[in-house]
Amino acid sequence: MQGGTVDGLHYELHGGPIAGREVVLMSSGLGGSGAFWGPQMQALTDRWPVVLYDHRGTGRSVRELPAGPYSVAAMAEDMVKVMDALGLERAHVVGHAAGGNAGLALALAHPDRIGKLVVVNGWSRPDPHIRRCFDTRLALLNDSGVAAYVHAQPLFLYPADWLSAHHARLEAEEPHHVAGFPPPDVMRARIRALLDFDIDADLESIRCPVLVSASADDMLVPLSCSRRLAARLPNAVLDIAPWGGHGFTVTAPEAFNAMVVDFLGGA
Repeated sequence: MQGGTVDGLHYELHGGPIAGREVVLMSSGLGGSGAFWGPQMQALTDRWPVVLYDHRGTGRSVRELPAGPYSVAAMAEDMVKVMDALGLERAHVVGHAAGGNAGLALALAHPDRIGKLVVVNGWSRPDPHIRRCFDTRLALLNDSGVAAYVHAQPLFLYPADWLSAHHARLEAEEPHHVAGFPPPDVMRARIRALLDFDIDADLESIRCPVLVSASADDMLVPLSCSRRLAARLPNAVLDIAPWGGHGFTVTAPEAFNAMVVDFLGGA
């Protein structure tokens, strides 16, 4: 593994050298940690070098954001900084929710830097249900604190039956998530950026191949958001997992991994 830091962003390169090879850059969701992609790493690094990074303000990256309003466009620029640090002219991008939205923003601002794009449970414009969920999470954070936010988080991410079956695992992980939680002001700013994100009028300008990947039982992001993306992007395909929740990359990784490998490896 090769790793480093650029402008406060922690990144890692897995799967061998990148010279002369296609590379996959993974961008996680609201939590921001590159470790989110653990269930995907073996399947992807068997075929490509894979770049993981922690979003600004999260994980092992700098634990603060620049002054002023934060945006998904800024998240996309951080992806460019990581690519530049590794000498990558372009990469395939796989992004979950916030990371998928950042991938869309990257495809708009720097179309020459992106090969294929996978958007997992993403969206192109503000949605009332997403706003309700984030308002609820903000209320927990503001009124009850980080521990209450973290304790409730799996309700938004996973199906009820998976939650029941993995209760002990989730209980054991909870203290680690609390200890590693971003500063509350960072989390508030990241949520505001997602609620302000609106590129709906620009979707037809995104010309790269896009796999819009969604779960039919996602509690956080309505399936209609992914259907809209797939219908309006000029070069998109839609794949709907029947089960797995918002975090179906964790709950149903084998099917997700096979789908991504097929899409990225296709002509």
